[in-house]
Amino acid sequence: MIYHCIRFTIRPDVPKETADAIVRGMTGQDTDDPTGVFGRDFGGEYEYGAVNAAQDLETYEKMMNDPAHLEIDRLGLPLISRFASFDITDDPDPEMDAKIAAIHQRRFDAHPDLVELIDNLDEYLGSAAPGRHAA
Repeated sequence: MIYHCIRFTIRPDVPKETADAIVRGMTGQDTDDPTGVFGRDFGGEYEYGAVNAAQDLETYEKMMNDPAHLEIDRLGLPLISRFASFDITDDPDPEMDAKIAAIHQRRFDAHPDLVELIDNLDEYLGSAAPGRHAA
């Protein structure tokens, strides 16, 4: 099992109505696997967070490239100042981190507009961080 987790904070100059509309869109995201949660983030420096589960790498890659997921990224990333992404898995494969990073790299290669949006964030942490946020 792979749990994909994100945490983020909306830019302070984004009107509340706009942020609320995007948050409602994320909450209503239609996916094939409804094993996820989205909501306010408590106990840290972020405002919102989400966790989605994937049975395996194939399902994970499908989730990351789902058209609804990509659309939410395109609408939401311009409103975000800080974003962190991480994954938790019970799979003992010692190469799992590289395999997950490769999925993200393929995603960024296939969708260069996402890299441009991520470049505009004040902070981005995650697997295969692209552009100016690359490690």
